[in-house]
Amino acid sequence: MGRVFNGHLSQEMFFLWVVEFFLCFFAFYLLLLPADEASLVHLTPAWLAFLPALHAPTASHALLLSCAIGMASLVIGLYRPEICLQMRQLMLNTVVAGLLAFPAMLLVSMVTNVDVSFLFGQDAFWPVKIFLTWILLLFLPRLGFRVIMRLGLLTRNVAIIGAPRDAARIEAAIAVRRRGFFRVAAVVPAAEAARVTPGWLGQQRIWGVIIATGAHPDHPAGRLAGLGLPVFEDVDFCERHLRRMDLERLPRDWLLAAHGLSCGHIEAAARRLAEIVMSLLLLAFTLPLLLLTALLIKLDSPGPVLFRQERVGLGGRVFTIYKLRSMRMDAEAGGPAWASRNDSRVTRVGAFIRLTRIDELPQLVNVLRGEMGFVGPRPERPQFVRQLGEAIPFYHDRAYVKPGVTGWAQVNYPYGASVEDARQKLSYDLYYVKYRSLFLDGLIVLATIRVILFQEGAR
Repeated sequence: MGRVFNGHLSQEMFFLWVVEFFLCFFAFYLLLLPADEASLVHLTPAWLAFLPALHAPTASHALLLSCAIGMASLVIGLYRPEICLQMRQLMLNTVVAGLLAFPAMLLVSMVTNVDVSFLFGQDAFWPVKIFLTWILLLFLPRLGFRVIMRLGLLTRNVAIIGAPRDAARIEAAIAVRRRGFFRVAAVVPAAEAARVTPGWLGQQRIWGVIIATGAHPDHPAGRLAGLGLPVFEDVDFCERHLRRMDLERLPRDWLLAAHGLSCGHIEAAARRLAEIVMSLLLLAFTLPLLLLTALLIKLDSPGPVLFRQERVGLGGRVFTIYKLRSMRMDAEAGGPAWASRNDSRVTRVGAFIRLTRIDELPQLVNVLRGEMGFVGPRPERPQFVRQLGEAIPFYHDRAYVKPGVTGWAQVNYPYGASVEDARQKLSYDLYYVKYRSLFLDGLIVLATIRVILFQEGAR
């Protein structure tokens, strides 16, 4: 279970989903059970009441509600480990997920022709009862999860064999992505690796050992593998548990192991078909919004509605990207520059459409033309690609897949406006290059909804 769904979801969050699903199902089953059936529950043990004579309509409604809540929670980001440690964000996300579950249910009703009148049926306050119930069912398990994390019951101690600099880098990465689940309990210099014995590991309560790449010519991995505990290279640990690449220790031939570059013809065709269908549907659905925004842009500032700019795509080929103009026409009179927070070049309408990502919608035309994918690394300008390629190792490797409207870096790291930001985002982009799959694409698309709703990283 350590690599649930190829490692893109943590086992702790998968366990939380299982607990939450069954909790939601049984709670809603009892809430929706007709009065004459509910009386039977008091005559038998609670766990037996569901097994012999499950009330089919009620069970199907409870199942539908549980699935809707799980989907809304996934979209809003309630299955991210760090959310359980952020009480304010947890409460906000929980309420939004509860609100999203209603339209999710109605959408399911329209698509599958399932009757959802039970959501509004019994009395005027019934929808409120349903809403408060699933808010509690979302919040309470995570509150319990938060307490468990605070008590350190899920914390796994790791020992790092390598230089203090390597340990500091790994510890910093753990603090950002996996705080509460891993703790660096010991750092052993490479020259002293021999003292890592079963007795020492037991005394320190070590769960696993991380070995810095090239830490010692007498590599201890083979010896430690026989001790019955997980042993990771630092690069492998970063990929498996932090879901990013360690750029400082990445081997030069890492692309040879990139599963995302060797997807089959069927998967490639399915991805392309999905891109075309989703782009056409989104363009049709947002056409009134695009027309209204175009009118507002013309009224707000002089200049064209559409903004065209050269970007670097698959294999380093340059193409023209389309966006709704959000800046003044003289925005780059002094030359190309990254956007900054509270950028004075942004117009009034531009500030809104950048915050809500409406300015990105014309990129769907680039997707239809095959210049971009729906998911992939963010396409950068040729000037920035040259600058970043000289400053950051492996930067050009992101061009091995098509750029995307959204991507793994965009949903895991805020907007970047510096070389260091580009370095951090590259670690996520290369993870996507290596592990690209339809399942990962689906996770990214769902996470993008959260990023737009909560305006994460917008400038």
